Amino acid sequence: MKLSVEISKYPLADEYIGPIKAFIEQLQQEPQLHIITNTMSTQLFGDYDAVMSALQRCMKWSFERYGKLVFVCKFIPGDLRP
Repeated sequence: MKLSVEISKYPLADEYIGPIKAFIEQLQQEPQLHIITNTMSTQLFGDYDAVMSALQRCMKWSFERYGKLVFVCKFIPGDLRP
């Protein structure tokens, strides 16, 4: 099963750009994902298990490294790449 996810990260800190870029860099280490970024969100496309595994790993990494932050996600079944 394919999955599309739109995710936005909101670090609860004055310096927010670094943690967002670092999260995207962590996601880009997952070769099985197709990733599109823009100024408002990051979109992930791929196999359901691969996407969820990558999100679990990268979100945990972000929490451990940067502390308090908010993730807002939309999950849509299927591959909805533009």
